[in-house]
Amino acid sequence: MNLNCDHTNCPVVATLDIIGGKYKAIILWHLMDHTRRFGELRKLIPQATQKMLTQQLRELEEDKLVIRTVYPIVPPKVDYRLSDLGESIRPILEAIRAWGTDYMEKNGSTANCFMAD
Repeated sequence: MNLNCDHTNCPVVATLDIIGGKYKAIILWHLMDHTRRFGELRKLIPQATQKMLTQQLRELEEDKLVIRTVYPIVPPKVDYRLSDLGESIRPILEAIRAWGTDYMEKNGSTANCFMAD
């Protein structure tokens, strides 16, 4: 183990850089089993502003976790789905949810959200 690590090329830092945005994990969770339109994601994540949601989706697309499809119709239709790389993050998100649920229960809280069992 390198105790003098400056976090350059660190896999944990790389992972957190990709999914650590304010709403990125929530966006990914909502896309795990569904293709969603932007408006659907806005309704599912009401605390995210339109600007923030757009930014987070663009970053996830740049990192190749999300595929954005634009349909050439009027009015324009755009939807988002996980790429194969995005699908590969499922076990990580499920582990985060399980750990968070356990943590909350051990500290006297009950998970009460869309990610709860």
